[in-house]
Amino acid sequence: MKQFISVNQIGIKIPSAVDICIVFYYILVRESAMNKSDEQRDLFMLTGPLAKKGYDWWWHNFTGYDDETGEAKSFFIEYYICNPALGSDEPILGQKEENLISGRKPSYAMIKAGTWGTDARQINNFYPVSDFLSNTNHLDITIGENTLSEKHLKGSVSLSREEAVSHKEYMSQYGSMSWDLKVEKKIAFNVGYGASSFFRKIQAFEMYWHAEGIKSEFTGKVTLDGRSYTVSRESSFGYADKNWGRDFTSPWLWLSSCNLRSQITGKPLRNSAVEFGGGKPKIFMVPLNRKILGGLFYEGIMYEYNFSKFWQNPTVAFDFTEGSKVHSWDIEAKNYNSRIVLHVECPVDEMLLINYEAPNGKKLHNRLWNGGTGYGIIRLYKRNGKIENLADRIEIRNAGCEYGKHCRRAI
Repeated sequence: MKQFISVNQIGIKIPSAVDICIVFYYILVRESAMNKSDEQRDLFMLTGPLAKKGYDWWWHNFTGYDDETGEAKSFFIEYYICNPALGSDEPILGQKEENLISGRKPSYAMIKAGTWGTDARQINNFYPVSDFLSNTNHLDITIGENTLSEKHLKGSVSLSREEAVSHKEYMSQYGSMSWDLKVEKKIAFNVGYGASSFFRKIQAFEMYWHAEGIKSEFTGKVTLDGRSYTVSRESSFGYADKNWGRDFTSPWLWLSSCNLRSQITGKPLRNSAVEFGGGKPKIFMVPLNRKILGGLFYEGIMYEYNFSKFWQNPTVAFDFTEGSKVHSWDIEAKNYNSRIVLHVECPVDEMLLINYEAPNGKKLHNRLWNGGTGYGIIRLYKRNGKIENLADRIEIRNAGCEYGKHCRRAI
């Protein structure tokens, strides 16, 4: 970037108009490409105030295939840490009764892993902060014997039925799962300047998001309750992102898939992925109206709808319908040159109510629906003024899908 120039004899340096334009160009444009890898955003973020009131997690989901039956199964794995500066040699669980009474804040590292389907479950294992290690230059996380990098995940979780029942503070079901996986992240979703180094440094937002791999290819092995599954690159339909901040948004929406097929040509779209997420963000503790951002990366072409990129004139409307058998998501997004209409469904009996407690110790997301076996349709239109033409009608499968709002307890 151009250096500031001296404008008086005492050597005070102020930015010129050109400098200011360069800065804004860097923040608004260079940081704004949708499919822009930025591995710096995958680093451990809990410094300064966030070290005492903050969470950071790295999320992955993918599909594997039963070695005996060939049946497909969807899995998820998350590496998580909360309030590291408050930690000790034991994990401090915020939902433990004595901590609820005293108001002691949670502090721990956690591995969350599990599966979706008719046996959907989440298995949580907790570790003291002293068992958490992180590299400051690149993604290299260790929690106990569990490891994570940009290219590799290895670890395990295990919890007995008796432990899950008797320890409600674990917020967990029972079972065991282990994994040894390589990953290649092919398409990113970069939210733009909102998660840039400047806004990270001043910790402006309550919740940050970066998806380094909305299309990720996993290879390796998973074992779930003694059954072995093979994960193969082209059929893994994988995903990898991270979130961090002071608290969780409400409402909370997420939709993603990289298993796309054109219904017009009948061909799979192997260089494509769709991604939407958001809710009600807060900046400097001030809540904004409901904001959803996302886009469709369609065979190398970006169709993006990001409220922070006002120069594209984006609008996004969404709705969620909670059904008795099927939940459904509807999104309509448009900008100057395109419009997409997205409808996703997911069977209720293949989803779970995923559990998180906030860094302040409160658990307000008690009805956060989470699934990975969603399916639906995208209609992509190209726009030229008021004229629209259907560019493609796209079938999506293996969709990650999530929605929830604050409520004191599950209904």
